[in-house]
Amino acid sequence: MSVSLRIGIIGGGGWLGGAIAGSLIDAGVVDSRNLCLSYRSTQPRRFPNSSWTSDNQALADRSDVIILSVRPGDWHGLTVDADGKLVISVMAGVRLNALSERHNSGRVVRALPNAAAEVARSYTPWIGASGVTADDRAIVGAIFEACGSQDEVASEGDIDYLTGLSGSGPAFPALLAAAMMSDAVAHGLPAEIARRAVNTVLVGAGRLLERRDESAADTVAAFLDYRGTTAAAIQGMRAAGFDAAVADGLSAAFKKSVSMGDAS
Repeated sequence: MSVSLRIGIIGGGGWLGGAIAGSLIDAGVVDSRNLCLSYRSTQPRRFPNSSWTSDNQALADRSDVIILSVRPGDWHGLTVDADGKLVISVMAGVRLNALSERHNSGRVVRALPNAAAEVARSYTPWIGASGVTADDRAIVGAIFEACGSQDEVASEGDIDYLTGLSGSGPAFPALLAAAMMSDAVAHGLPAEIARRAVNTVLVGAGRLLERRDESAADTVAAFLDYRGTTAAAIQGMRAAGFDAAVADGLSAAFKKSVSMGDAS
């Protein structure tokens, strides 16, 4: 895709919108001067070479590609006419047909990056409506490759499921880290040492999985076969319902995504 493409991010002043903007600029996907971002109340001080506006329709009018990065609850009040342009939603739950009708375009995409887009490590599943062209798909792929990695999936049901699995992204390792740090402090470790130990373990595990690119189940099996302290920890966690708790959490996220879509 050409860096001369004009991209607008509605909600660019937010965490995810800003993370996507930064990744696009860093990867050279868009010239910062061709990037327009909107904000609600106070203009952020990021991206000084880009354009900022509080007028979402003006942003849409000057953009070739419009990224919707607002909370699903705030989307209901967003009446932007895209006039047939490529519209990419990164909102959970909002369906393709609702996006197409609201924004006057058959070229609509549902995508679900996560907060790791801030460090270009997001995983982004996406799906396009029937009006999305081959060129549009190339643009979507380039945008989300800049944020990490991406896949076009087969159905909106896949997106709804992945809302929990990948869309929640860093929240799950953070939840595990918080539980581990709490236990470490309860056993008398200073909070700073507990934090550094746990964060290093999780960062190292992520890099190891990325480098090896093998099944996580194979890694778990290898530790279980060793029959050491790690095996004892895994068995204890599973006996306490670890696997079931994860499944319950993903199921809850899936149901929430579906209900949000029904409300749109």
